[in-house]
Amino acid sequence: MKLTFMSAVAVAATLAAGTAFAADDTRLSTVLERGSLLCSGHNGSFLGFAEVDDQGNWKGVDIDLCKALAAGLFGQSDGNLEIVPISWAQRWPALQSGDIDVVIKVSGWTQSRDTELNLAYSRPYFIGAFQVMAHAETEAESVADLDGGSICVSAGTSTERVLASYLESHKIDAEIIVFEKGDEVRTSYFGGRCDGLIEWAPSLAAARVEAEDPSAHVILPDVLELEAEGIIVPEGDPDWLDVQNWMLNSLWYAEAQGITSANVDEFKANPPSTTVGKFLGVTPGYGERLGLKDDWAYNMIKEVGNFGEIYERNIGSGSPYNLPRGINALYTEGGVFYPMIID
Repeated sequence: MKLTFMSAVAVAATLAAGTAFAADDTRLSTVLERGSLLCSGHNGSFLGFAEVDDQGNWKGVDIDLCKALAAGLFGQSDGNLEIVPISWAQRWPALQSGDIDVVIKVSGWTQSRDTELNLAYSRPYFIGAFQVMAHAETEAESVADLDGGSICVSAGTSTERVLASYLESHKIDAEIIVFEKGDEVRTSYFGGRCDGLIEWAPSLAAARVEAEDPSAHVILPDVLELEAEGIIVPEGDPDWLDVQNWMLNSLWYAEAQGITSANVDEFKANPPSTTVGKFLGVTPGYGERLGLKDDWAYNMIKEVGNFGEIYERNIGSGSPYNLPRGINALYTEGGVFYPMIID
């Protein structure tokens, strides 16, 4: 019995050691040791979310979230963030191979991805509606009017599945023309290769604004499906997933409290509550639990602002696209998003 007991103790110690090792062997520890974050970009530009200019400068909602994450991890994104251009289809293998650390690329949360690809999703940070834009000359008033025509779509996206399912269920005989690159899809549509273009509504509105003649294109009213977009990390790495969720929570919490990039120093110097003080690193705890410095949220807000600032700057009133926030606003403004409790 004594030997059995000692053996059990040895096994337990071995398991505990293994658990401790596993806890240390996370993507978070890998990124911190490397000293830089490898974040997903786009192979071209995806208007409003990941745009790159001729000098290689990136901007957009997803890019700002990458910057926020890097600032939270390292104090600032400059010198600590690498945007890796990848296609939609490259997202998953690039994440699994370690070519990128996280997918922040308006990626829909679907059952197949969740259960078959060993992926883990954060809370959604955007709710997108799939719609179709058509050439006004087609005189289409609904997707059904494109029967006998063609619709362009990006390869390797849930958009392709949504379109195929919608056409099948509504018995619409339209040709689906697939392209690897987002820029190719739009170029082909605007060049007349396709009668329609399917994307989610914010991207369609942005593409229409960029058209040579916006009035020559109409966004059809049919909502093919709603999709929740989340940040994606490898499954089985809860520490890294926690960082993504609390990054988003921090951006919403700052917005709810009225904390912006312009006034965050004032809030830190004179926090209106102990919770806000803890949030900004005045008192300890908010970062330590995640394996980060306690002022990590302060560093994020200082660099990119709160979620409202990110939205308005890139796709809202401060952008060429001027897209109303709608369902993507905080719950206090009629939207669906809300910050979790900080204790």
